[in-house]
Amino acid sequence: MRKITAILLSIVFFSQVTNAQTALKQVYDEELNPFEQIDQALLKARSEGKFVVCQVGGNWCPWCLRFADFITNDTAISKVISESFEYIHVNYNPRKSEGEVKARQAAALMKRLDNCGRFGFPVFVVLDEDGKVIHIQDSSFLEEGQSYNQEKVLRFFKNWTPNAVKQ
Repeated sequence: MRKITAILLSIVFFSQVTNAQTALKQVYDEELNPFEQIDQALLKARSEGKFVVCQVGGNWCPWCLRFADFITNDTAISKVISESFEYIHVNYNPRKSEGEVKARQAAALMKRLDNCGRFGFPVFVVLDEDGKVIHIQDSSFLEEGQSYNQEKVLRFFKNWTPNAVKQ
């Protein structure tokens, strides 16, 4: 009887963990060319007097999906982002199993974004209107428990708005 109970509890636990992880919306479009995505975001941002924030990661990264969910559900953070940034989710897949072309593309992406992957994922890259990397934010400094800290996230975004940088 104990074995059956233990097995049932294990099944319930793993199904809840799986549901919790898959419940988050996948936000990275794995078919997009990341260079074209960044260039299009820069054009739009430039025309609106904004900077670009690249959230680099992938649907394979639970913390990436948590952050996307966190900022979407926080109105104060969403407001700062919409007023000052063109925010994009840049898919990065470092696995060589994706093929040589994808591996070269991933390496070139890291080069363009000043090797931002050294901080882990997600990582946030702030680009000015010319596409120059002006800041790389390690997401671990924004975490709290199994989520993110609103005060720290707001501080990060507010400190890198065009108005703040150009003062």
